[in-house]
Amino acid sequence: MTDFAIGTFATDYTLQPAELAKAVEERGFEGLFFAEHTHIPVSRDTPYLLGGDLPKEYWHSHDLFVSMTAAAVATTTLKVGSSICLVTEHDEFNLAKACASLDMISGGRLVLGIGAGWNAEEMAEHGVPFKDRWKVTRERVLAMRQLWTQDEAEFHGEFVNFEKAWAYPKPSTPGGPPILMGAGSKWTPDRVVEYCDGWMPIDGFNDIEQGLEQLKASADRAGRPFEELIFSPNSAPSPQRITELVELGADRVTLFFPSMDDHSAQRQRLDHYADVVRQVTG
Repeated sequence: MTDFAIGTFATDYTLQPAELAKAVEERGFEGLFFAEHTHIPVSRDTPYLLGGDLPKEYWHSHDLFVSMTAAAVATTTLKVGSSICLVTEHDEFNLAKACASLDMISGGRLVLGIGAGWNAEEMAEHGVPFKDRWKVTRERVLAMRQLWTQDEAEFHGEFVNFEKAWAYPKPSTPGGPPILMGAGSKWTPDRVVEYCDGWMPIDGFNDIEQGLEQLKASADRAGRPFEELIFSPNSAPSPQRITELVELGADRVTLFFPSMDDHSAQRQRLDHYADVVRQVTG
């Protein structure tokens, strides 16, 4: 059975995270996913990933983990997550602890969507060269898994290297919260299979059907059951396309939710999205 979630930027002018989370949960959605950017350099040569001018929510967004925590404590069953967490903007120890703490505090309701990022200038100011972004992401994720699961964790890589260390709390979710990769390049399937729990593509930007075929082929090569991978696409609220994604086996469909300063309009948009889901699910 497919679940449905809302994906958005939590900003200083939209419905605040706790208030939005309550409204999302009241309308029967399974989860609420927040985007992340620490800042946007004013001088930027990197083109916006989705084309056109960069929307202002990219530099007005709240801190990701503050937003997710506010959403978690304001609700009881709602899953809270990132879509996506930019791993290149986090120290692996701090990110592992933030995830473990939030997963424990929320009773295992965290879903961690991850990516390396697209803004070369932004990640450079976090000390990560653009050419190394996926190598850094891989090692930090693998290191976090050690910190989540081992009493005396250690990791030795090119970009992450530490001797045996204690790191608590451990997540409530055995093995740590599910990690879903939000990317869609030709290398994504192998990366998902190696160190993630599933795929979180952007419908319309990524070729979903072809990507699933490639993901299955990659899982087969690695000897990993394709069925255990979570398929959690992000989509526009189109009943026809949502139905197609459900038929493709989506475990969750996350609906793009706009950043608006009119809070009443945001609530009305949530009502519309809930109606769309009812059209699809009957």
